Amino acid sequence: MGDLLVLPLSYQGEELEFGVRVYQLGYIQRVEVWVEDIAVQFELDDEGNYRALVSPEQRDESKKKLSVGLLQAIALQLESINPKS
Repeated sequence: MGDLLVLPLSYQGEELEFGVRVYQLGYIQRVEVWVEDIAVQFELDDEGNYRALVSPEQRDESKKKLSVGLLQAIALQLESINPKS
Protein backbone atom coordinates (compact mmCIF):
# COMPACT_ATOMS: atom_id res chain seq x y z
CA MET A 1 0.00 0.00 0.00
CA GLY A 2 1.21 3.47 -0.84
CA ASP A 3 1.29 6.55 1.30
CA LEU A 4 -1.61 9.00 1.24
CA LEU A 5 -0.84 12.03 -0.93
CA VAL A 6 -2.78 15.22 -1.64
CA LEU A 7 -3.99 16.17 -5.12
CA PRO A 8 -4.76 19.89 -5.46
CA LEU A 9 -7.32 20.87 -8.09
CA SER A 10 -8.94 24.09 -9.25
CA TYR A 11 -12.53 23.27 -10.27
CA GLN A 12 -15.37 25.69 -11.00
CA GLY A 13 -13.64 28.53 -9.18
CA GLU A 14 -12.89 26.46 -6.08
CA GLU A 15 -9.55 25.23 -4.80
CA LEU A 16 -10.05 21.58 -3.83
CA GLU A 17 -7.79 18.92 -2.35
CA PHE A 18 -8.28 15.17 -2.59
CA GLY A 19 -6.63 12.32 -0.72
CA VAL A 20 -4.78 10.07 -3.15
CA ARG A 21 -3.07 6.69 -2.89
CA VAL A 22 -1.08 5.08 -5.71
CA TYR A 23 -0.75 1.31 -5.79
CA GLN A 24 0.07 -1.55 -8.12
CA LEU A 25 -2.54 -4.20 -8.98
CA GLY A 26 -0.71 -6.84 -10.99
CA TYR A 27 0.62 -5.02 -14.05
CA ILE A 28 -1.80 -2.12 -13.62
CA GLN A 29 -1.00 1.00 -11.65
CA ARG A 30 -4.08 2.46 -9.98
CA VAL A 31 -4.66 5.78 -8.34
CA GLU A 32 -7.30 5.83 -5.62
CA VAL A 33 -8.82 9.29 -5.15
CA TRP A 34 -11.31 10.04 -2.37
CA VAL A 35 -14.19 12.06 -3.85
CA GLU A 36 -17.30 12.79 -1.78
CA ASP A 37 -16.37 9.96 0.63
CA ILE A 38 -16.14 7.49 -2.27
CA ALA A 39 -12.86 5.80 -3.21
CA VAL A 40 -12.70 6.32 -6.99
CA GLN A 41 -10.11 4.21 -8.81
CA PHE A 42 -8.31 5.79 -11.75
CA GLU A 43 -6.28 3.72 -14.19
CA LEU A 44 -4.72 4.31 -17.59
CA ASP A 45 -6.60 3.05 -20.62
CA ASP A 46 -4.93 1.71 -23.79
CA GLU A 47 -4.46 5.26 -25.11
CA GLY A 48 -2.74 6.46 -21.94
CA ASN A 49 -5.67 8.48 -20.60
CA TYR A 50 -6.97 8.07 -17.07
CA ARG A 51 -10.44 6.61 -16.61
CA ALA A 52 -12.48 6.57 -13.41
CA LEU A 53 -13.83 3.32 -11.99
CA VAL A 54 -16.57 3.24 -9.35
CA SER A 55 -18.32 0.06 -8.32
CA PRO A 56 -22.13 0.08 -8.46
CA GLU A 57 -22.17 -0.86 -4.77
CA GLN A 58 -20.14 2.22 -3.82
CA ARG A 59 -22.33 4.45 -5.96
CA ASP A 60 -25.52 3.03 -4.47
CA GLU A 61 -24.28 3.27 -0.87
CA SER A 62 -23.40 6.94 -1.22
CA LYS A 63 -26.21 9.45 -0.98
CA LYS A 64 -24.06 11.94 -2.91
CA LYS A 65 -23.90 12.02 -6.68
CA LEU A 66 -20.46 12.14 -8.28
CA SER A 67 -20.01 14.88 -10.84
CA VAL A 68 -18.76 13.59 -14.20
CA GLY A 69 -17.12 16.97 -14.79
CA LEU A 70 -15.23 16.70 -11.51
CA LEU A 71 -14.05 13.18 -12.34
CA GLN A 72 -12.87 14.40 -15.76
CA ALA A 73 -11.01 17.31 -14.12
CA ILE A 74 -9.30 14.90 -11.71
CA ALA A 75 -8.30 12.65 -14.62
CA LEU A 76 -6.81 15.63 -16.48
CA GLN A 77 -4.91 16.70 -13.36
CA LEU A 78 -3.50 13.17 -12.99
CA GLU A 79 -2.47 13.20 -16.66
CA SER A 80 -0.69 16.54 -16.18
CA ILE A 81 1.29 15.06 -13.28
CA ASN A 82 2.04 11.80 -15.13
CA PRO A 83 2.42 12.84 -18.80
CA LYS A 84 2.40 10.25 -21.60
CA SER A 85 5.83 9.16 -22.76
